[in-house]
Amino acid sequence: MRLFAKLSAAIVRAPALFAGVVLAACLLPGFAVAATAPVPLAEGDGYRYYAIGDLDAARPGPVEPGLLLVGGGQWPYEAFRWMIERAGHGHLVVLRASGAAEAQDEFYNDIGGIASAQTFVFSDRKAASDPTVLAALEAADGIFIAGGDQSNYVRYWKDTPLSAALDRHVRAGKPLGGTSAGLAILGAWAYGAMDGGSMTSEVALRDPFDPGVTLVDDFLHLPYLEHVITDSHFAKRDRLGRLVVFVARLHGEGVADVAGLGIDEGAALCIDGDGVGRLYPGGQDGFAWLVRPTQASGRLERGQPLEVDGVRVTGIGADSRLRLPGLEVQAPAFEKIARAGGGELVLRDAAPSAPAASR
Repeated sequence: MRLFAKLSAAIVRAPALFAGVVLAACLLPGFAVAATAPVPLAEGDGYRYYAIGDLDAARPGPVEPGLLLVGGGQWPYEAFRWMIERAGHGHLVVLRASGAAEAQDEFYNDIGGIASAQTFVFSDRKAASDPTVLAALEAADGIFIAGGDQSNYVRYWKDTPLSAALDRHVRAGKPLGGTSAGLAILGAWAYGAMDGGSMTSEVALRDPFDPGVTLVDDFLHLPYLEHVITDSHFAKRDRLGRLVVFVARLHGEGVADVAGLGIDEGAALCIDGDGVGRLYPGGQDGFAWLVRPTQASGRLERGQPLEVDGVRVTGIGADSRLRLPGLEVQAPAFEKIARAGGGELVLRDAAPSAPAASR
C-alpha cells in the first residue's frame, strides 16, 4: 500500500461529490458562484497536504533518470511530458512553500499521463524531518519543486533529511524537476535571495559584494550540475548581468570550473541520464544561456563595479545539445563575449568555441 492509501477513495470520489454540492447550491435563490481556495486533505507540523488521482495504482512503466530545469512562467508541456514519461507515468510529489494544489492539478488534469500527484506546502523547517513527508519522497516516482521564494527552500530544507532525500531520489535514477525558485536551488550553488529581495543585474554589476548577492552552496548535490549555478526568468528579467556576477564571485573564490546556466521564462532544459540536455522553448523564442569565464583578468573588489572581460555566453536553442559535465554545446544558437565595466554589461559576437573536454 502506498503512503496515504486510505485517502485514495476519497480523492477519486472528490470531483463527483464536489460537483453534486455545487449543483445543489446553484438551485438556491440568489446563489453566486465564487472561487474558493482548495482545502488541504491533511495538515502536519509545518506543512499542508493535497493529493489527486489514485495513490494505489501500479506505476505503468519504468522510471528513468532526468533533470527538468524550467525557467518559470507558463509551462512548456512537451518538456513536462518528457519528465512524466521518465517517471513511468506513475506517482509525482510536488514540493512548495507557497500556494496550494495548483501545480499538482496542472500535472494531473491539464498535462495528464500520471497515476497521482501529491503536494506538500511547507511553512516550517521541522516539516523537512517529518516521517510522513520523507516516506512520500521515498515512494515518489518523480519529484517537482514549484516556484515561489527560494529563500524559504534554503531556510526550510538545507541540511535536513529532506535535502538528503532529494539527493537519494536522483541517485536512485528517478527524475527531478524545478521551476523558477525550484530551478534556482538545483545547481551546486544557488542564488538564495536571503535578504528578502530579488537581486537585479544593475545592482550586482555595480557592486558584486552587495549584501543582496547571497550565494548558497552545499544544498543539493545533483549529477551533471556539480559545476553549475542556475538562474530563471532569464531574458525577460534581464538577469545576464547578475549571473555574470555570480560566476565571477565564485570564480574569485577559487571555483575555477564554475558555470552559470540561465533558463528563459517559458522554456525548459531537459537533461537525460547520459548528461545530454535538450531545450524545449515552449512555443516561444526561448533559450538556455551558458555563462563561462574564459580568463581571470579584471577587478573584483567590494564596493566597486565588476571589471571583467572574456566571459563566454553561449545560447542553447531547440536545435542545440548541451553535453554535461563537459559543458560542450553542439549547434549553439549564438556565441557572445561579455564584458563588465562601470556597472554595465556589453556583449559582442564571439568565434564559435572549441568543444570542451569532458571532466
